[in-house]
Amino acid sequence: MALIDMFLSRAVTRGQLTLHRPGKPPTTFGTPDAEYGHITIRFADRGVAARIVRNPALAAGELYMDGRLTVDGDDIMGLVTLMKRNDAWENGQQALQPSALVRGIGAVKHRLDRINMERRSKQNVAHHYDLSARLYDLFLDADKQYSCAYYTDPGNTLEQAQDDKLAHIAAKLAIRPGMRVLDIGCGWGGMALYLNKHFGVEVLGVTLSEEQLKIARERAAAAGVADKVRFELIDYRRVEGQFDRIVSVGMFEHVGPPQYRTYFRKCRDLLTPDGVALIHTIGRLGPPSVTDDWTTKYIFPGGYNPALSETIAAFEGLKLFLTDVEVLRLHYAYTLHEWYRRTLAAKDAIVALYDERFYRMWTFYLAGAAQAFEHGGLVNFQIQFSRSRAELPITRDYMIEGERALRGV
Repeated sequence: MALIDMFLSRAVTRGQLTLHRPGKPPTTFGTPDAEYGHITIRFADRGVAARIVRNPALAAGELYMDGRLTVDGDDIMGLVTLMKRNDAWENGQQALQPSALVRGIGAVKHRLDRINMERRSKQNVAHHYDLSARLYDLFLDADKQYSCAYYTDPGNTLEQAQDDKLAHIAAKLAIRPGMRVLDIGCGWGGMALYLNKHFGVEVLGVTLSEEQLKIARERAAAAGVADKVRFELIDYRRVEGQFDRIVSVGMFEHVGPPQYRTYFRKCRDLLTPDGVALIHTIGRLGPPSVTDDWTTKYIFPGGYNPALSETIAAFEGLKLFLTDVEVLRLHYAYTLHEWYRRTLAAKDAIVALYDERFYRMWTFYLAGAAQAFEHGGLVNFQIQFSRSRAELPITRDYMIEGERALRGV
């Protein structure tokens, strides 16, 4: 109890957090601040505090899922925001740490999980992406873009921002008619279909999710382009052929650092001599680290958000030209807030599809992710590289002009 009180007194200085727990009067931490708000949480039993102290990164989420840690108004976004805003990445970290033994075991486990050999990769993907398609329909845009949108205006709708994301990436690829494009981790097919629609190119999309594959193929057939836009259930390491362009959005997070060199070497081998690739990935602002226990167990087993340093180092010596790097800071925060809002609106449908515990897990995931981008150390990297020194224009004007043309502005 004393450890939690000590931590909360340091962690909440602006805004207020009131804690209710059995056998003790309510305790309020922090100072009133209308901008930060006032959140009330409740521990259902004396064991909650002990669980949190042993492994806070895992226990807080599990206790919330189990209903043993509750937030008045079920405002999990408010709780996470209050804690993370008081502990913004640029101001240093105050997080309650697990014991040295738990940290040591966790570090070894995470590094083993990130090996991501082929069989494990498919299992990891299935854990998250083979959930009911109905779930994703409830909070994603109609095109089923399950990655960071691109907000040319923070007031734009999610649908507009996701369409603008496709335009932003497509413009960077500098695609010309007649090219062959590989989409690694193609999701439900939105990017592949977009590139075919706007450039008439042939696209191969590869995924390890059987649910995504089924829907992507249905979409291509419905659009009458199944002969030009093909989707296959295959690991990127098994793809063969030559492609003028490679695009990968939201997949690199599942590769795992031990496989980074293999990934970039495979991309190089698949690209034509003038080929260009664009990798869009979540990344961390700090040095290499590990994924937190809760996310690894419940959301993305084997997942890891890379530091830019380990990403770039992975293709040094492979004779690939690094041609552009862009850092998207708040775009994913805007995206996740909208997914969270839509998830709250769909609570009854999600509970009917799964149960209350799953719903709490999903809202905890989205709230934590939103704050990791809004006040934490996560961003998105768009990394462009080419086998050719001269294939791309020497200024970025082509990106801006191409994007505006695709957006019709």
